[in-house]
Amino acid sequence: MKKKIAFSMLTFASVAFLAACGEVSTGSSSTTGTSIGDTIKIGFNFEETGAVASYGISEQKGAQLAVDQINEAGGIDGKKIEVVDKDNKSETAEAATVSTNLVTQSQVNAIVGPATSGATAAAVANATKAGVPLISPSATQDGLTKGQEYLFIATFQDSFQGKIISNFVTNQLSAKKVVLYYDNSSDYAKGIAESFKSSYKGEIVSEQTFQSKDTDFQAALTKIKDQDFDAIVLPGYYTEAGKIVNQARGMGIDKPIVGGDGFNGEEFVQQATAERASNIYFISGFSTTVDVSEKAKSFLEAYRAKYNEEPSTFAALAYDSVNIVAQAAKGAKNSVELKDNIAKTKNFEGVTGDTSFDENHNTVKTAFMMTMNNGVVEAAETVQP
Repeated sequence: MKKKIAFSMLTFASVAFLAACGEVSTGSSSTTGTSIGDTIKIGFNFEETGAVASYGISEQKGAQLAVDQINEAGGIDGKKIEVVDKDNKSETAEAATVSTNLVTQSQVNAIVGPATSGATAAAVANATKAGVPLISPSATQDGLTKGQEYLFIATFQDSFQGKIISNFVTNQLSAKKVVLYYDNSSDYAKGIAESFKSSYKGEIVSEQTFQSKDTDFQAALTKIKDQDFDAIVLPGYYTEAGKIVNQARGMGIDKPIVGGDGFNGEEFVQQATAERASNIYFISGFSTTVDVSEKAKSFLEAYRAKYNEEPSTFAALAYDSVNIVAQAAKGAKNSVELKDNIAKTKNFEGVTGDTSFDENHNTVKTAFMMTMNNGVVEAAETVQP
């Protein structure tokens, strides 16, 4: 999963193991970090190709829009933002390599990305050693920031999503019996599933799992079809979730299907097909279908004008992440001071709502539950755990 570099097999195995666990020992960090010179250098470490490229591409676009706007407005303290954009190929080991490249060769002052929890866990150690802050727009795994001085998360955690889904299926869908079908190879999906199981007071009549890159879900769906249930809870990424929706609907399973923010993106609909993507509900941190703030409206207009498409929650979160870094860069002489300023962020008004980092560098945001029929989001309502 990693670019070919001169790592020993022991080092490679250690990185792979830690990334799989979602925990990375930071070790010691540089006391001075990287100096801020004539420009403020931000590294992008996004999944621009590979299995979850939909997330990374959206985040790259949102982040770049923020940079363009800041630079057009005169920059930060008169300094323009210089972007070093790297593709981690949706691979955790590659994300670690990209992080090393950004902090050692490019000497960036901050990193935005990766999008996913596993890649973020793999990338943060090398950023920390260099004294460079890393902010992930969308890594949601619980405990990811524990003991991580240089890691910041700009969205809600997996446990938050599991509780929201539990509350939603109970109160809005009146689901007394559910099927839980989740990606057992994903820390993200497992985190949501565990939180759901601990929160849900109804009956889980069947618990099924799948693996990343699976394509045939007929066997599990056949077991599910004959069960008595009110909804399917489906934590996972769009790559598999879309296919599951397609195959479930093709087999005549028409019950509501509820997922986390991994359903976000046009690729989910492409996998499910529009005609089968109905009675679908999923969590999002941003909505283009409900009343939004003036700042969010301006972002929507600018994003549509630049890319001729609708922004996803991932684009919006990355846009906010860059602006948080930009605010923190004011007056900072190096990346360590920039990190300290990010940690002090309170009530930052972004397009995804207000952001304040707690002592563990996590944030809790307003969430929306999106309703999709015929491949189109028709409604969104604010939801809480």
